[in-house]
Amino acid sequence: MLAALGYEILERNFRTRYGELDVIAIDDETLVFCEVRTRVGRGAIAAALESIGPSKRMQLRKMAAEWFRLGESERPTKRTRFDAIAVAIAPGGRVLALEHVRGAL
Repeated sequence: MLAALGYEILERNFRTRYGELDVIAIDDETLVFCEVRTRVGRGAIAAALESIGPSKRMQLRKMAAEWFRLGESERPTKRTRFDAIAVAIAPGGRVLALEHVRGAL
């Protein structure tokens, strides 16, 4: 989805000692750390976004700092942003809805 929007995907499922960063990408001159949440059911988008509470946000910032500390970035960017992608799926796995929230975190 992000690649179709013109993002350059740098990493997927990047593991740190604090957890896993789902997607790290570049959007123009902005480095984007993106948390992906999936829930089952039609009304699941709001639940997926609400599941990213204060402790998860702090964890995401620690993971991003670890990514920078490890020197993973080879391309300079001017800004950093935290996005969220919420996915609602049917019990069989079919995608029902998807929402990308820029600057969500």
